[in-house]
Amino acid sequence: MKTLARGLATALLLIAVLASIGWLLMRRPDIPYATLEARYGYADSRYMDLPGGVRAHYRDVGPRGAPAIVLVHGFAASTHAWDGWVEALSRDYRVVMLDLPGHGLTRTSDAYVVRPDSFEATVDGVTRGLGLSRFTLGGNSMGGEVAWTYALDHPDRVERLVLVDAAGWPTPGRSGGMIFKFLANPVGRQVLKEIEIRPLMTQALRSAYVDPKLVTPALIDRYVDLARAPGHRVILLGQRPRRVATAPDLSTIRVPTLVIFGQDDRVIPPADGEKFRKAIPGATLILYPGVGHVPMEQIPERSVADLRAWLAAHPAK
Repeated sequence: MKTLARGLATALLLIAVLASIGWLLMRRPDIPYATLEARYGYADSRYMDLPGGVRAHYRDVGPRGAPAIVLVHGFAASTHAWDGWVEALSRDYRVVMLDLPGHGLTRTSDAYVVRPDSFEATVDGVTRGLGLSRFTLGGNSMGGEVAWTYALDHPDRVERLVLVDAAGWPTPGRSGGMIFKFLANPVGRQVLKEIEIRPLMTQALRSAYVDPKLVTPALIDRYVDLARAPGHRVILLGQRPRRVATAPDLSTIRVPTLVIFGQDDRVIPPADGEKFRKAIPGATLILYPGVGHVPMEQIPERSVADLRAWLAAHPAK
């Protein structure tokens, strides 16, 4: 009996040691901002200090006297999400792309606290800092939620609204890969703050992009590296209270609105696009068969051409 007990204790000790070694091997340290800026910054990258300890990274391209378009990326993404649209839009528009707190190259202080309106406040701070009084506001996924929320709270500043596979409607169970199951669990969120997230990020990206050829090693590297910026994992894996879309709220939006959705979106139900169209008076809906969660990256030429046509048909006032 004593031999059995000793054997069991030894086995448990070995399991604990192996688990500890595995944990240490999977842990990944932060990557300094200087390294990330050198690796993923643009020649025209700019930074703006905002209240609350935010140093926002943004790009501001195109003619300064042209109508402005402000673009907001989705969860765990960055300004890079709009690369496929920038050249075509910046010929006739002033295009501003920004990184939200916890994303891309935007820094936050150790004392930074995420509030329900933190992301909208970043949009407000950057646009006011650039002297933009009215602009077209577009966003993808979580950035789409930021866009329609900002339009509700600042109707005097948004002149057109573009929602690309936008989040906001309540859904019984979120799809999009194992990473979202981890994010829904407090213990899972804590584990993700420490371990190598590449396998989960890869799965999530394949789900979002649909076309596996688009999920390149360079794309995965960028998402994983930027998530390891100092302080990013705490914000990314925190639970920011989110505003839920309702038809009565959205019906108060009175600006021209374009809703774009991929019909094969595995992250947000494509039916949500029709919900936005019905809820926002006069909204236009474009659905792309065979396209997933990021049309501006999966079919950049086609989607930006459709956007430019819509903008021309709904000129800024």
